Amino acid sequence: MDLLQALFYILPGFFVVVGVLGMVRTLKRSSQISRAWRHGRTAEARCLRSYTTTSGGGDTSVTTTLHHVFEFTTADGRTVRIDESNGRSTVVEGDFVTVYYLPENPEEATAQPPAPGKLAAGTGCTVAFFAVFIGFALTFMGVVHFFFSVAEGFAP
Repeated sequence: MDLLQALFYILPGFFVVVGVLGMVRTLKRSSQISRAWRHGRTAEARCLRSYTTTSGGGDTSVTTTLHHVFEFTTADGRTVRIDESNGRSTVVEGDFVTVYYLPENPEEATAQPPAPGKLAAGTGCTVAFFAVFIGFALTFMGVVHFFFSVAEGFAP
């Protein structure tokens, strides 16, 4: 196998790894939020800061993400700050919101109001996207392998 053939296996393999990591990260965060809603505690948090980040530009579309920095005190008296993305646009600096957190991991708190159906739908769509992404990469690898196998018979 030469370098070009290896590239046609390595690059899709990299995409598979990225897809699996994205899927794992999505499922982990969804599980954290769901457990905080069901089994966690609540606290009143103050929005300390609101800001946006952008990505893309040039020849690609620009995506803007809204972030909020919240500070709250846990039931055991510990002060915690969290930076949460994709929050509600109606929350501004100085506002008070309810956060949901697990006592053993308050740094993973969320200020999103409980919406299990919305969380499940969003998680399902994201996991489906990654599954299709991984499927395309694996299919590409299979097709390339087939063509390389057929081409070996024609090589001088």
